[in-house]
Amino acid sequence: MNKKFISLIIVLFSISILFSSCLMMSSYAPMAPYDYTESVKTGGEVEAKYLAMGNYSVDLVTRKGSEITKKFYIYYPKELMNSNSKFSVVVMLNGTGVLPSQYKTVFEHLASWGFIVIGSDDGSCGFGNSADECIDLIFNENLDSESIFYGKMDTENIGITGHSQGGAGVLAALSVMNNKDCYKTAVALSPVHEEMSYELGWNYDLTKIQTPIFLLAGTEGKFETETVIPIDKMKEMFEKIPSRKSMARKVGMEHGHMLYSADGYVTAWFMWLLKGDENARKAFGGENPELSTNKLYSDQNLKL
Repeated sequence: MNKKFISLIIVLFSISILFSSCLMMSSYAPMAPYDYTESVKTGGEVEAKYLAMGNYSVDLVTRKGSEITKKFYIYYPKELMNSNSKFSVVVMLNGTGVLPSQYKTVFEHLASWGFIVIGSDDGSCGFGNSADECIDLIFNENLDSESIFYGKMDTENIGITGHSQGGAGVLAALSVMNNKDCYKTAVALSPVHEEMSYELGWNYDLTKIQTPIFLLAGTEGKFETETVIPIDKMKEMFEKIPSRKSMARKVGMEHGHMLYSADGYVTAWFMWLLKGDENARKAFGGENPELSTNKLYSDQNLKL
């Protein structure tokens, strides 16, 4: 057998593992523990602060989606109803077989810090289409005088995050989709690496990303470290991105854990870059960024 054929067999085998694993995870069981904000171990004051629940109460409304998105979920701070302020927005893209109903605690956590958080029932977020539809929804709701979000969404401060297939969708949303210029920052959690994404049709171009981005992954499990995002692939991807950027891997975490286990720093990242929170910035910038010395993480690289 020639080398090209062998490489093709390896890629196809890896893809079959990806889908088999995702189908095994696909159920109605929660993919994020209800108490993860209290039970996940942290390694620094900033991480601990932003892993805890914020000060806002949270509510949920839904909207009908298209054939792609099916249904939108919008988690928001209840205080929005009686506020004259605008609230930053974060788009969430789910992984394969893991719909928003399976990790509502992650939505609620981010919303408790004063964000409007939007996801959908798209089962193919890697293509980036649902990200574009979420952006359209944001602008439509903000301009609709009959919506509770009328004039309440800060459309100058929109972020995006996603896990696994959703992480690939984040990279597509930032680089090749129509609404790529609408995002101020992003976090990609265990994104499916470049070569495998292309084989699956989740096309993105890392060299076109202009948005500050944070790449996160875990260090445990063959599925995470050999199939989805091997460290050598992660480093290659990181180097291709021309924008301000950070990366790290959380020690001891497998693929599914990365949906929520680094949420302290995910929230801090959005608090800093969408809300200008200088305390949150201490995790990533300044003379001694907390993330760079946090022993619960490895392979840290902060280029900000």
